[in-house]
Amino acid sequence: MPHSHHLRLDRRSVLRAGAIAGLAFATSAASRRALAQGAPLKIGIIGSGHIGSTVGSLWVKSGHPVMFSSRHPEELASLVQGLGSLAKAGTVAEAIEFGDVVFIAVPYGAYPQIGKDYGSKLTGKVVLDAGNAVAARDGGDLTAEAKEEGIGVTSAKFLPGARIVRAFNSMGYKFFASEANRSGARMAIPMAGDDKDALTTASTLVHDAGFDPVVIGPLARAKDFQQGAPLYGLQLTAAEMRQKADALK
Repeated sequence: MPHSHHLRLDRRSVLRAGAIAGLAFATSAASRRALAQGAPLKIGIIGSGHIGSTVGSLWVKSGHPVMFSSRHPEELASLVQGLGSLAKAGTVAEAIEFGDVVFIAVPYGAYPQIGKDYGSKLTGKVVLDAGNAVAARDGGDLTAEAKEEGIGVTSAKFLPGARIVRAFNSMGYKFFASEANRSGARMAIPMAGDDKDALTTASTLVHDAGFDPVVIGPLARAKDFQQGAPLYGLQLTAAEMRQKADALK
């Protein structure tokens, strides 16, 4: 390959490769090559409210095709038209079929039904899980279970075949909108998951959304940054997040 071609590698590809190389978990050589080359990933979003639309828009702007879903896809017309050709609207089933990755951003009380209706379609998929259990909205029993068992473990019970990564659940959507690609050190996004390749894929998407991914540990450690936990709601750099996370071990 000519030397001049190397010089033409764009800044985004270099940054992506650096972020992937810094992950604490290894992945297959083929996956590393594909991600480092900056190949876009098709993302299906279940739930196009504040979190889903905000994070999904960041992915579209970074070059990923995104299908936003709703029980009434026609209501998403203004959102997708404003984002351009990489954005589409569809049903939940269509978004799951479309996505190499699925992002769930709905009230946590909907998770049992999502599992019943779409669990088989989510089997084997990388699923980024941004839900939080809130008693007033999602019911006391479900919220108590998520608190006692850990919300990552609870999600895995409802979506047993999915390759779940907890991410984008640790603060409100306004911070994702305002802090993405901020100047200086990026804001850290804590993550947890049991599947190494899924963590690598999710970390790439966190990076492309404009943040620094910080893998806290396996899915059981998602309890450390669920709502009300020590790592919840913190606007930290990656180094600061790792330091606080390590102190909780």
